[in-house]
Amino acid sequence: MDTLATAGGVGFGGFGIGGFGAARFGLKRLLGIESSSGAMRGRLSARGSGTVVPNGRTRRKVAMEPDGLREFVEHRPRLFALAYRMLGSAAEAEDAVQETYLRWDAAERSEIRSAEAWLTTVLVNQCRTWLVSARARRETYVGPWIPEPVPTARGELGPLETVEERELVSLALLTAMERLTPVERAVFVLREAFGYAHREIADMLTITEANSQQIFRRAGLRVREDRARFDVPSAYAGELISRFVQAARNGDVASLQQLLTADVIATADGGGEVTAARRQIVGANNVARYLCGLLRWAVPGMEVHIEEINGAPAVVARVDGAPLMVAGVELIGGAIATLRLIVNPHKLRYLAAPAS
Repeated sequence: MDTLATAGGVGFGGFGIGGFGAARFGLKRLLGIESSSGAMRGRLSARGSGTVVPNGRTRRKVAMEPDGLREFVEHRPRLFALAYRMLGSAAEAEDAVQETYLRWDAAERSEIRSAEAWLTTVLVNQCRTWLVSARARRETYVGPWIPEPVPTARGELGPLETVEERELVSLALLTAMERLTPVERAVFVLREAFGYAHREIADMLTITEANSQQIFRRAGLRVREDRARFDVPSAYAGELISRFVQAARNGDVASLQQLLTADVIATADGGGEVTAARRQIVGANNVARYLCGLLRWAVPGMEVHIEEINGAPAVVARVDGAPLMVAGVELIGGAIATLRLIVNPHKLRYLAAPAS
């Protein structure tokens, strides 16, 4: 993480994620055990007794059995990464993983041939069910809805190693995936991000292999229609965003406009919790003036950083370490074409949590 004062030379090359297929990665790297499993084990152990309330649902007691817990913890990072891609919410992804553990704990594990396949199937179908109710909630959401931002510098969503792999966790693609039905989203995520074969996906979702292939092609077209690919090197993107933040904080509208495309679009997600524009702001002049007013807002102790969010450099405003705003950007032809501003405090809780 770099403060604005040192962000001029920020290097964002070599972001690490990609597919989680076991054939493509070693097991520790696949599951993220090397960097995070100890903290994850501690977190699950802390939840291991008492009452668990997954996403406000039924209260159930959890009886932790050491061997079963140990095996689950090994798969937990991959399950979280999958659930997040399915739901677009870190909080809901945590709940889905916890619910999957409850079912794992109650299962007759001696009859389970593959823990990975069993856990993935349970989790994906749980997420499919939740997406139905999530879609209904988002229809009544106040203002635009943007996915919940997740820091990825420490491998929170797995190894991100190529432009294509980073794109799969980008705020832009996750927003576009809202167009998909639950089954389309499941097929797209399992195939594109995790490299599962269509035969395996068909078994998980109880569809035919041919249907899985057809759904995947249709979903790919829907999420990528009218979208330009990210074509700016990460190091340059960090430098461009640094200049963007500096101009906005100085109220330099003219300089800011030069960093934006003529038809730039800014979308703000306040969720009715804080004041935010409820309609998209379009055009370089309008967006520049809006951002200058936003980032010049005087909050005692506020610092603006550039951090890796969802696999790309993003602007994060914090006060005493607590996040106030995340601004994700999409670049086309060396200029900022899209800004997604998340200020809903409920969506910033994952960034406020201690790094694992």
